[in-house]
Amino acid sequence: MTDTSTLIAIGVSACLLGERVRYNGGHKAEPYITDTLNRFFRLIPVCPEVGCGMSIPREAMRLEGDPAAPRLVAIQSRIDMTGPMLEYCRTTVRELEREQLCGFIFKKGSPSCEPYRIDVFRDGMPAGHASGLFAAAIVKHFPRLPVEHEERLRDPAVREAFIERVLEYGGRKHPRAETGRKT
Repeated sequence: MTDTSTLIAIGVSACLLGERVRYNGGHKAEPYITDTLNRFFRLIPVCPEVGCGMSIPREAMRLEGDPAAPRLVAIQSRIDMTGPMLEYCRTTVRELEREQLCGFIFKKGSPSCEPYRIDVFRDGMPAGHASGLFAAAIVKHFPRLPVEHEERLRDPAVREAFIERVLEYGGRKHPRAETGRKT
């Protein structure tokens, strides 16, 4: 049995690890993460929606309002979950300090976890782009932390660069074979 306490820690959107936490009760298990990275890294599952008190299943949500300060709003009922999500973000980034994260893999397209660009709506129309609320909180709290989303990691060059950045952040070197790349 492997002692996981010595492995470099990477935070991962829990749905990418096969946890059934998505709004529809499903998951988005990503085989490269669950089958390959899991052997070399300690993967820390995080689901901000469940963490801030949302149910499984739950209504689909999106970001609305000002792209510089978007609100997390349920599409049909219009319930605003921004307050609980931001409180969860404040608490969780401090808790994740103890995990000594060296990277984070987010779920693309999630209003809480998209690390790059997701539409922000105003009056039912896209009004700009922002990062998901939780991803933005992680990046703000850990500004040098390597982050990616699962779809970009399907590109071997992006995957290689991400793993190298994670290892450098963790102050370690590993052979190329650990990235899943054939040498």
